[in-house]
Amino acid sequence: MPPATPPAESSAAPETAPASLAGQEYEVEIGPVAHGGHCVARTGEGRVLFVRHALPGERVVARVTEGHEDSRFLRADAVEILDSSKDRVEAPCPFVGPGRCGGCDWQHAAPGAQRRLKAAVLAEQLQRLAGLTAEEAGWDGTVEPAPGDKVPRGEVPAWRTRVQYAVDASGRAGLRRHRSHEIEVVDRCLIAAPGVSELGIEKRAWPQTASVEAVAATGSGDRQVLITPRPDGRLPLVELDRPVSVLRVEEPRGQGGERTVHRVHGRPYVRERAAERTWRIGAGGFWQVHHQAADLLVRTVMTGLTPHKGDMALDLYCGAGLFAGALADRVGEKGAVLGVEASKRAVEDARHNLADCDRVRIEHGTVEKVLPRTGITEADIVVLDPPRSGAGKKTVRQIAALGPRRIAYVACDPAALARDLAYFRAEGYVPHFTKAFDLFPMTHHMECVAVLKPAPKGS
Repeated sequence: MPPATPPAESSAAPETAPASLAGQEYEVEIGPVAHGGHCVARTGEGRVLFVRHALPGERVVARVTEGHEDSRFLRADAVEILDSSKDRVEAPCPFVGPGRCGGCDWQHAAPGAQRRLKAAVLAEQLQRLAGLTAEEAGWDGTVEPAPGDKVPRGEVPAWRTRVQYAVDASGRAGLRRHRSHEIEVVDRCLIAAPGVSELGIEKRAWPQTASVEAVAATGSGDRQVLITPRPDGRLPLVELDRPVSVLRVEEPRGQGGERTVHRVHGRPYVRERAAERTWRIGAGGFWQVHHQAADLLVRTVMTGLTPHKGDMALDLYCGAGLFAGALADRVGEKGAVLGVEASKRAVEDARHNLADCDRVRIEHGTVEKVLPRTGITEADIVVLDPPRSGAGKKTVRQIAALGPRRIAYVACDPAALARDLAYFRAEGYVPHFTKAFDLFPMTHHMECVAVLKPAPKGS
């Protein structure tokens, strides 16, 4: 093995790090949108730029924000628009733009254009990673707005029911800048739901605080604030504009652990209303962020699965039990539902929420470890709502081996969805239909539901 450093007598010249190109400016024509909230362009020398704050077809001055002379690609911001797109609008939020808040990606695009951009991303991912055209995916090529979100140009729907604010050294609340730990102090977040905005998080000081998460439940008046103090910091006295529960958060010390949450005052949970049930979501646990998302996704999934009385159903990555509850109501007393969830806190919520459903069982653990030990060898219908990283090949094989007649895959990342659709096709399952929803307006994110069925014999 060669020495870690050259011997003292070596005359070898020290290696020099490649020069940073940050700050370099290029005049470029913007090409197609890419996954991640940016568009693709090329410099005159052919170097690839991923450019934020631009739109396809525009000519801009792009200033490099990340990359070196030997980088495969560079990241950049459009700092001057030379020829603008007809889809460009004046950003409604005063805190967006190059080097500013990273929460939104497309405030400079008209709402309809944002959905077309997302549709282009989904189409590209399906084709490149799954080898599927829109027709083969059973998708009509559109990204649908949630009910009530179809707003005019220059307006922003207030949809986000959970907002995590970072706090700077002066105790001022704000949001992280794009790909940065720096904080953009804000006096209001336009995409925050009214129940979050009315708390007035941005109007007061948060001394000795690292972050503040505000939660406004849908269907109840529950409001919750989760405060993470700085190391050795003391919890501030909280006086907000509305009645609110307050919890203190301790981040996990090791990899993969769950954060510890302590109740300061008020309920240690919020009550969400969806699918004709009330759901307890404890201590900042997972729930769909858009106020319309839970009902919209349940309707779409149930339409695709068409549960029958007596079915054996699986709800994988079940969270607080949303889909398991909807399935239980449909499979009846002769059916059964198994939910699997890795978060201990979410399992406690799911068991509480579905305590009245005798035919529902919730198991704690990762899907790939729990499924084999359940002894289940067959299932009629399956719904999975994995994290952003997707399900993966091993879990896909386990699901397909159960031989379900329908599988509903709920995905918040089009790349992970497309990759897993390719895995499912290898296991004999193809799309029955796919739908895409703009449940994260002004950002590059979207939610998709792909319903799968066994491939025709001989295909």
